[in-house]
Amino acid sequence: MKRSPHIRGLIALAAVLLSLYVALTVPVHLGLDLRGGTQIVLETRPASAADAGTQATDRTVEVLRGRIDALGVAEPTIARSGSDRIVVELPGVQDPRKAADLLGRTARLSFHQVLGTAAGADEVPDPQSEGPREQVMADESGRLLRLRAASLTGRDVEEAAARFDQQGGAGWHVTVDFEGSGGQGWARLTGEAACRPAGDPARRVAIVLDDKIISSPQVDPSVACRSGIGGGSTQITGSFDDDEAKELALLINGGALPVPVETVEQRTVGPTLGAQAIADSAWAAVIGTATTSLFIIAVYRIMGVLATVALACYGLVSYAALAALGATLTLPGLAGFVLAIGMAVDANVLVFERAREEYASRRRPTPRSSLTAGFRRALSAIADSNITTLIAAALLFLLASGPVRGFGVTLGIGVLASMLSALVITRALADYAVAVPGLRRRPHLTGIAHTGALRARLARTNPDLMRRPRRWLAVSAAALVLTASGIAVRGLDFGVEFTGGRLIEYTTTAAPVDPDRTRTALAEAGFPRAVVQTSGENRFTVRTHHLSDARAAIITDTVTGLAPDAERIRDEAIGPSLGKELRHGAFIALGVALGAQLIYLAARFRWLLGTSAVAALAHDVVILIGVFAWLGKPVDGVFLAALLTVIGYSVNDSVVVFDRIRELGRRRRGEGFARVANQALLQTLPRTVNTGMGAAFILTALTVLGGETLTDFALALLIGLAVGTYSSMFTATPLAVVLHRRT
Repeated sequence: MKRSPHIRGLIALAAVLLSLYVALTVPVHLGLDLRGGTQIVLETRPASAADAGTQATDRTVEVLRGRIDALGVAEPTIARSGSDRIVVELPGVQDPRKAADLLGRTARLSFHQVLGTAAGADEVPDPQSEGPREQVMADESGRLLRLRAASLTGRDVEEAAARFDQQGGAGWHVTVDFEGSGGQGWARLTGEAACRPAGDPARRVAIVLDDKIISSPQVDPSVACRSGIGGGSTQITGSFDDDEAKELALLINGGALPVPVETVEQRTVGPTLGAQAIADSAWAAVIGTATTSLFIIAVYRIMGVLATVALACYGLVSYAALAALGATLTLPGLAGFVLAIGMAVDANVLVFERAREEYASRRRPTPRSSLTAGFRRALSAIADSNITTLIAAALLFLLASGPVRGFGVTLGIGVLASMLSALVITRALADYAVAVPGLRRRPHLTGIAHTGALRARLARTNPDLMRRPRRWLAVSAAALVLTASGIAVRGLDFGVEFTGGRLIEYTTTAAPVDPDRTRTALAEAGFPRAVVQTSGENRFTVRTHHLSDARAAIITDTVTGLAPDAERIRDEAIGPSLGKELRHGAFIALGVALGAQLIYLAARFRWLLGTSAVAALAHDVVILIGVFAWLGKPVDGVFLAALLTVIGYSVNDSVVVFDRIRELGRRRRGEGFARVANQALLQTLPRTVNTGMGAAFILTALTVLGGETLTDFALALLIGLAVGTYSSMFTATPLAVVLHRRT
């Protein structure tokens, strides 16, 4: 055996051992739905009547969301409650009090020219020198300084970062970069201060945060009068430690709150899901994963066993990466994680099917040579499909926020882990397996030395699927019209995350109410989507869609039927937890991601194929949304995660077919494009079916056994899987054939 298999084996072993160590030593954070967390209730304190109302509170929510994202808290819940309150729920926060203090900071940053010192205790200030454009503040040492009105504010800042200067002796400081005219304003401000002699208080520039001077450095003597400090950046220095410097940078980047807020409550809240729902979902995941493994073993025999081992390693590597990054796991995230295990089968199936083709096409084949050729020929399809997904994941992380950004992290980790599983771990195991003398004498046990029933039948019948491509497009168009009419006729039932709703809070004097019993009772009373959550020791809340008072009374009657001493202490409207800015950012991120994927696919496969792949993706998205509209299913945050997953799957499927079209086109230059596309479809069809079956087993188990919480999530993915499989073959490919005829 050559050296390379041993190197791959060592890399695979090192990755698995490192992941095992991380998984055993680094605790993973669980989300609000699985474990609960800390609830902080903030109340806005507007300075004037013009700043009061729901609009100012909604703007404050978006600023707080940016701060929480910068804190590294994943999957929080932030929503307006009433007209002047904001409810923030944070999973897995180590120091809730510090988080509350940070969220409550107004963070009004400004830069001022120092006019001189103000009157001390024994001095009388000159009334002529202090007009409405001046103010007096104490600097870091307690000396009073007279400041001119702000020359720059936090709106002029592009970015702030905490840095440590060990060589210069400055220690921890915050670097501030100005944007637009802010750089010129900073040069003008420091240029005016530089005209004062060294040691004069007026040579200082005051940096003020929340009406307190945090730094007032002297302008360096090297700076010339009226020239100022160019470059558009400065440093905020002081006796900062690392936490203080990072906190200051976070506040500057997050921006100032539109109105001041005050923390009025802070308490521990329980999980939004019941123990039974979590147990049902875990059981469904185990059954689905086991069924998928048995299917792969039945189809690919020894190679299937090795692929199952590699998939287990994939799960370990992904889990360890999420734990190391401090990601928060929610129930939909865990379900998507299990689904990713099923979809990670794809790379293994690609390799094994190519190895089967190589074995059948050679005169004296061996499992080792066929497997080596299979890995080599499948590499381009694996790389292209994963790169397109990584492009989307990176842009979702960079441009979006909240749960969409978290999805980008999970998606990126899953893609990298699946490539490690298929290209390193599976290959290392397979290299050692095909070298076993017993398997060389019995090649049929490897799962490579036979073509499979579907491939054999296709080779025997050789159907011409692309003879009339417009018929397939007509079927796709009919499906689009039918499902899109559901959106027009029935509309979309947006969840509480998008529309807001009603929050009712109860307190009990006796034993706390069992949230599982309350959820069941409310579902029987006609509120299946009500979210019941314990709050503190003897309190719990019920969150629903917008309700009439009569419907809200039914909820109260149901609650008091379980706990006669329950008393309603709060009943108010709540705003959407997925606010307008977050939704806007998510749509922008998704649009840019699709555009970047189109550019990549066009560069790799020509514009014709890239356009066809993106058109098929749009086809899948519209159909999935339309089916949910006809079924009356909610379009909420869980559905959004499912939709993003379907988008990734659809692109991957199309890339595999187009990769084969590109390969066959190079070898059959004189053959028509339609015939080449038809052969590519026939050759990749076994892979498409086996990959789809592997994912379908897991999704079916989640749909049937996963409980009501995961039913809609798994159903969306199951529909997306079926539509994506169809569109890659009978929408993207026929469209490419039709477009090719017109060019």
